[in-house]
Amino acid sequence: MIHPQAIIHPSAKLADDVSVGPWSIIGENVEIGEGSIIHSHVVIKGPTIIGKRNEIYQFSSIGEDTPDLKYQGEPTRLEIGDDNIFREGVTVHRGTVQDKSVTIIGNKNLIMAYVHIGHDSIIKDHCILVNNTALAGHVEIDDWAILSGYTLVHQFCRIGAHAFTGMGTAVGKDIPAYITVTGNPAEAHNINIEGLKRRGFTTEEISVLRKAYKIVYRQGYTVDEALKLLQTMQQQAHGEPLQLLIDSLRQSRRGIVR
Repeated sequence: MIHPQAIIHPSAKLADDVSVGPWSIIGENVEIGEGSIIHSHVVIKGPTIIGKRNEIYQFSSIGEDTPDLKYQGEPTRLEIGDDNIFREGVTVHRGTVQDKSVTIIGNKNLIMAYVHIGHDSIIKDHCILVNNTALAGHVEIDDWAILSGYTLVHQFCRIGAHAFTGMGTAVGKDIPAYITVTGNPAEAHNINIEGLKRRGFTTEEISVLRKAYKIVYRQGYTVDEALKLLQTMQQQAHGEPLQLLIDSLRQSRRGIVR
């Protein structure tokens, strides 16, 4: 399973069935869980913990130091969950002590070719980052978000669950849950209706979210005013999907994409 031309540091801990291709380098303080496949020409630097059944394609650099000038070689780490795919040329940097000291990637994410994930970022579960998407440091992405090709995300932005960005979108503010945005700078257009249908949201749930979108984006309310109206809707037992939107609006620190 380990190609003779792979270089594995003595301190690295690999499960017995991990596959490592030729000319890949697994560095010090790296742990890789069972069922994972590391193709050729991959570099993994620690401290990095990689879970089970991950697949990392050629020319990816995982767990490297950040180029952030604040970083002075302090011990930071990268944590990756299970069942993720990292396609060709992906770069993922560890954290910085000025923030959480850790970059975190959850489970079942598809990270496509030449994506960059900057230091201290958090990507939760079931996300898709399409080719050449780039996340600056401190970015947070919630479950089921999809970032189309060449999406650029500014530092400290939050992207809500089930959100969608169009090709070439430049994100400089937070994207609430469910919202579809496109453009440079990003502008909101609707909720991610097609994505919600694919994930089993009911017609009634989608209808409620469309009404909520109009309150936030089409009726001239401030975010605080919209939140009060959404909270009133929620009290009418509209359930978890609406609460997720309310929570993402409350958690915004940079202001939301309009």
